Amino acid sequence: MKKFMLDLIVKENKQLNNQYSLLILTSNDDLPEMLPGQFAEVRVDDSPNTFLRRPISINFVDYTTNELWLLVQIVGDGTRKMCSLKPGEILNLILPLGNSFSLPENKTDQLLLIGGGVGTAPMLYWASYLKNKGFEDITVLLGGRSIDNLLQLEDFAQYAKVITTTEDATHGEKGFVTQHSALQTEKFSAIYTCGPTPMMKAVAAYATEKNIFCEVSLENTMACGIGACLCCVTDTKKGHVCVCTEGPVFNITKLKW
Repeated sequence: MKKFMLDLIVKENKQLNNQYSLLILTSNDDLPEMLPGQFAEVRVDDSPNTFLRRPISINFVDYTTNELWLLVQIVGDGTRKMCSLKPGEILNLILPLGNSFSLPENKTDQLLLIGGGVGTAPMLYWASYLKNKGFEDITVLLGGRSIDNLLQLEDFAQYAKVITTTEDATHGEKGFVTQHSALQTEKFSAIYTCGPTPMMKAVAAYATEKNIFCEVSLENTMACGIGACLCCVTDTKKGHVCVCTEGPVFNITKLKW
């Protein structure tokens, strides 16, 4: 898929809480095609301590309004600068990068999308994409330490059944995502997940035990996005590969987990 370097305009900056912002970007030209699971490399200007671009998952694309959404968590100077952007300011991005999730063959498949923390970001676009492709049986399972870590619940609810877990029981069932009762009562055809590595490994172990197709979106540090810097290398059954070019989405059968 062709890659673009674009100057996008900040249309809106929604402060979701003290950790997360939703940047809604637009352009005077039509946005290029982007697929769920892909990401952008974002240049951070006017941040003296930020030398490299920041990899940010594509959260949502609305071609009717020509909007690209980026869900950004503040973890350092670069992301703090991004989360302080004002409407009308310009953000330079290289996109779309990486591969995408695999579209199931059967529209009747029972699909489960699992997200934790900022790892929920690619799941929103994936849920909307599946819905628009005619899939009806979509469940999104979101997990976090508390209710403050559960993001975009109303957005997800437009495309899927939403269930949640929190470690402190402030929303949904108490515990981790792999402890949700739905994993024992429902028979899912495929699972897609993104979030902290321990969470994804636990989901992968569950999928392996139940013999369920499963793809994970890895969150390795991807400084260049084109396989040049080797920051994001991960070990697979075929050897070491760059997550930014071979992933970030992998079938769990390909990983040494």
